[in-house]
Amino acid sequence: MKAHEIDYRLIGEEMQAVEIELDPLETAIAETGSMMMMEDGIAMETIFGDGSNSNESFFGKVWNAGKRALTGEGLFMTAYSNQGTGKKKVYFASPYPGKIIPFHLGEEGGKIICQKDAFLCAAQGVSVSLEFRKKLGVGLFGGEGFIMQKLEGDGMAFLHAGGTIIEKILGPGETLRVDTGCLVAFTPSVDYDIQFIGGLKNSLFGGEGFFYAHLRGPGKVFIQSLPFSRLADRIIASAPKVGGSRKGEGSILGGLGDLLDGDN
Repeated sequence: MKAHEIDYRLIGEEMQAVEIELDPLETAIAETGSMMMMEDGIAMETIFGDGSNSNESFFGKVWNAGKRALTGEGLFMTAYSNQGTGKKKVYFASPYPGKIIPFHLGEEGGKIICQKDAFLCAAQGVSVSLEFRKKLGVGLFGGEGFIMQKLEGDGMAFLHAGGTIIEKILGPGETLRVDTGCLVAFTPSVDYDIQFIGGLKNSLFGGEGFFYAHLRGPGKVFIQSLPFSRLADRIIASAPKVGGSRKGEGSILGGLGDLLDGDN
């Protein structure tokens, strides 16, 4: 199915949103809960799977939706269609501080492989499914980087990632080692595996985990500076603890700081 040809505009810097402009009868798909607002004339419909193949059998749709569920995503997505006259706009928002990355899949060889939580929205006709790497190391030790999604088609797709996004272009045979949580996406020409960091002190006290993603070019790789897992860990570590003091602005003074600012 040829993807709908949508126009878009990115809004904001650190908490970005994407404005998608739809011609009459054009449709965009998105993860449930990502829509921010939409103009009159846009019809919203919950669909089973990604709606990329309207002629697919019911069991085929169940199979594809089930593969999406393996990535931790829901079985359903939401389609936003322009049922009015003239151009209409729908807006999708970032779930946490970071950047939205637009991809024209037709210009990237028809496929992008990404982290399981990175997909935000796309033109209808883009397929969103599971990307499974058959290497044992990836399967056993990949952590955040193991279960990947693949976006396939010839239309626009939008990913979201945390912090600042760095795009690295790898030449043939050129390699890059990346924390598995910082890896956002890469083109299918990039070879991807999981490798052991090595060294007892590095593994136990390095604070970076036991494994990293090893990528070999040629192709493009997209890296995020702030994975959501790191952000969540910092928030949890700084949150008030039941029956104890919290780590925050008064932490230099310890318990005295809590007394001075009225926490105890």
